[in-house]
Amino acid sequence: MVRLILALLMLLAAVPAAAAPPDWRPGMPWAPTEPYIVSGQDEPGYRNWYLASPLHAGQVRALNDYLTAYGVAGIVPTWQLLRTASDWYKCGAPAFEVPPTQEWPNLVQTLRYARDRVIPAIGPVEPVSVYRNPMLNQCAGGARESAHRFMQAVDLVPLRPITRENLIQQLCAVHAGSGAAYGVGLGFYVGLRFHIDSRKFRTWGTNHEGSIACARSFDLARSSDPDAAAAHPPTSPGATTPQQKN
Repeated sequence: MVRLILALLMLLAAVPAAAAPPDWRPGMPWAPTEPYIVSGQDEPGYRNWYLASPLHAGQVRALNDYLTAYGVAGIVPTWQLLRTASDWYKCGAPAFEVPPTQEWPNLVQTLRYARDRVIPAIGPVEPVSVYRNPMLNQCAGGARESAHRFMQAVDLVPLRPITRENLIQQLCAVHAGSGAAYGVGLGFYVGLRFHIDSRKFRTWGTNHEGSIACARSFDLARSSDPDAAAAHPPTSPGATTPQQKN
């Protein structure tokens, strides 16, 4: 038993830990995915996963065909939509997974919003986490009813250099103007990682001053949802804390 525990510890130690999210400023090196993607969940890791089972090719092809049929293929590379949680290796989970087919419709509106509103505002983006099965979601610290469990959510990072302040400013402006029409939630984590989902119009996360990142969107969402307004008075953000992943 002791040897088994030591072997597991050595295996975990062999996987490089993600770096701390950068407080990027112009003139600094630009590596937006580095804090969120470790070896094994990169493109070579995907190729290894793809070749590991003859079933994977058919599953990926079926998902890509589905996205094509609904006009949302090619917004981001399909293989990046198979990334699970950033902490997959800590949980003994796969780095990539094709979600159950009944969850696929949930991704369509999220991708439409990324195509129609997010990318025109900030440029190309890369998914770093999409579907998490229930066991992985729990292990990775996700909310019990996380939108990631149902393939409604995508965590993204911008690929064009931008500061966190400008990222929040631009995406919040877009969300206040169009988020309700799309029924989209927008959240911000530390660094440059942000979350969009098709669950409902809402927002969470804080800016560099520690106040609500998308205050305008929050006020709009609260005013249109009496239950949310009652549960979260104006003095409270009423949003998911950065430590709890949606």
